[in-house]
Amino acid sequence: MRQVVVTGLGFISSIGNNRAEVLESLRSGRSGIEIHPELDRPEIPVKLAGTIKGFEFPNERPESWMLPPSLTISRQRLRSMAPHAVYAVAAMGEAIADSALRPEMISHPRTGMMCASVGSTRMLYRHVDKMLRDGVLRCHPFSLAQSIAGTLNFNLVPTFRIKGASAGFVSACSSSAHAFGAALDQIRLGRQDLMFVVGAEDCDIFSILPFASCRALTRATDPSKSPCAFDVKRNGFAATGGATVLILEELEHAEKRGASVYAEAAGWGQTSDGYDIMVPEPDGEGLARAMECALEDAGIGPAEVDYINAHATSTPLGDRAELRAIRKVFGAASPWISSTKSQTGHGLSSAGAMEAAICCLALREGFTPVSLNITELDSEAEGLRIVTESITHPPSIALSNSAAFGGANVCIALKRAT
Repeated sequence: MRQVVVTGLGFISSIGNNRAEVLESLRSGRSGIEIHPELDRPEIPVKLAGTIKGFEFPNERPESWMLPPSLTISRQRLRSMAPHAVYAVAAMGEAIADSALRPEMISHPRTGMMCASVGSTRMLYRHVDKMLRDGVLRCHPFSLAQSIAGTLNFNLVPTFRIKGASAGFVSACSSSAHAFGAALDQIRLGRQDLMFVVGAEDCDIFSILPFASCRALTRATDPSKSPCAFDVKRNGFAATGGATVLILEELEHAEKRGASVYAEAAGWGQTSDGYDIMVPEPDGEGLARAMECALEDAGIGPAEVDYINAHATSTPLGDRAELRAIRKVFGAASPWISSTKSQTGHGLSSAGAMEAAICCLALREGFTPVSLNITELDSEAEGLRIVTESITHPPSIALSNSAAFGGANVCIALKRAT
């Protein structure tokens, strides 16, 4: 099949609003997690989140929103956007500039887009509340497109005049990893030459608080102690939002235009646990199969992998299942393993895209991200190489794991560009 490479990245994240800031944060171990102002209320038991800086969305009316001076979005476009679509427009702009794409390459029948977000819970709540309170005809006509799952692709496709394949993915925390895999297949099968992969989420009380009812969020208030994936004291994740964009491109297409390459998108695998709605299969059997499928798809042996960006949300059951899955696939020959969610927060639907992009940075820049806040490793991690402090290891082949409600597992395999 056709070879696919990553030629552009864009970020709006808790650890930086561009590639350079994200890279510096990853290298220095700077966390983007802090007490979220909307959660800092006595009746709310969770406080920490990976906050997005430089944007303000005080209410659902776009005229009240405060955006970075460098970001220009027309009032006509804004009226159908949720906050995470705004983040995505900013990240798209950076990725396009990073990849040096000309306008005619973006709006082309051979260029497509795969998106992932849950929609905007905040916007949906506000609009339905207004509809029930004031009547249907008092709601503006874009309220539906602004809020429901799919709002990301509804907005980005016309904004950037995408003419190729487009779709939105909703598979909880594996959504943008599924989007990446689908985009990769579109190019490898010869249906498209270039694909945007976009993962984005709001970052507010409406997107974060529902996970508290699942007992999935950390109740710590000190980001230097939690989240702490793989640690015996782990007690849940800190959620985040923002947007990540990756540009996937057929290798010859990229070479002809002299594009710079971050990494090769070597393969991917997807499986299902068939076990429980919310709890992973305890032995990690489904995620292990996803990793094996990705390795087979990429033509890679387990011994060749030298870094895994783990899904690792800092939940006791999830981390334990993933460690067991890694042991099933790699045995005693453990790659280096870290959870960058300890630094960025858990991006929910956007996590797969963000962590694949982090792997691309690690492969091109020659560093291995660290798992923060670990003081005592879980006994399940014994013999596995968890990155608890900075090491001098330039990875050559990386896996990025995602796992989600319903037991949806995805693994993305990436290679250092040659």
